[in-house]
Amino acid sequence: MKKRELGKSGIYVSELSLGCMSLPHDEQEGKNIIDAAIHAGINFFDTADLYSNGRNESVVGTALKGRRDEIILSTKVGNRRIPGEEGWRWDPSKSYIMEAVKDSLLRLGTDYIDLYQLHGGKMEDEVDETIDAFETLKKEGIIRQYGISSIRPTVIQRFLSDSSAVAVMMQYSMLDRRPEEYFSLIANYGASLLTRGTLAKGLLTTEGLQRLNETKGFGAYELEALKETVTAIQSLTDDIHTAAIKFNLAQPIVASTVIGASTTEQLLDSINAYEKEIDPYTYKSIESLLKVHQYDHHRLN
Repeated sequence: MKKRELGKSGIYVSELSLGCMSLPHDEQEGKNIIDAAIHAGINFFDTADLYSNGRNESVVGTALKGRRDEIILSTKVGNRRIPGEEGWRWDPSKSYIMEAVKDSLLRLGTDYIDLYQLHGGKMEDEVDETIDAFETLKKEGIIRQYGISSIRPTVIQRFLSDSSAVAVMMQYSMLDRRPEEYFSLIANYGASLLTRGTLAKGLLTTEGLQRLNETKGFGAYELEALKETVTAIQSLTDDIHTAAIKFNLAQPIVASTVIGASTTEQLLDSINAYEKEIDPYTYKSIESLLKVHQYDHHRLN
């Protein structure tokens, strides 16, 4: 599997990576999926302390035991669980980040994190304090690099302008092209894009096509427009799954497209789709069908 560099970090991640949020809680099932990913050449694994109240990090850590030097590990921080309260509270403070990373390291069974990401962000945040936390962890060798996972252009721009972040994670797919407006901005700050939502909640897979009538639409697409667009894509290719993955990877700024899987079969479907090719003419024909929407909120002036 091909690899691409995260920004100018010297860290090379597989073009297809595993988003671990959907991993089953059963440690053996999770290990089976991760083993299959590594066997296929996937080296980048992404989780977060938020997923399943930290349980996901523990599953990932157990599955990767003894194989830490084979992989690039990413997790996220910023959502804080308060004892006695339901849900999570946003907390990007330096004091919280410096404590939260210790818990993540313990659950992951490692003494360092390759990519530590801020899991969201608001313009009201004390961003200098947040960045100082990441820079301190980097100097201490607890993390190698850091980035941000957000869909807010204003938040992303401010974070990148004041930091040495190497990655931005955003939802991006054939059915959600909103980030394209900001590709040049991200590139100018020397960061790479990690794309999530590549398969549009499974709609851009053979199995997902059968669920079109069960949805009310997707993103800016109302149901009828969604059905028309997906049907048109399907008329141009016999493998919409491959088309979805290759569409993201056709963007030079994309370092890796992060695919979720709750079963080994789902993962293998994505790996098989990645290994296929799509000819340039078909790609251009598909691209011409797709609308480019813009973010309604948090836009840069």
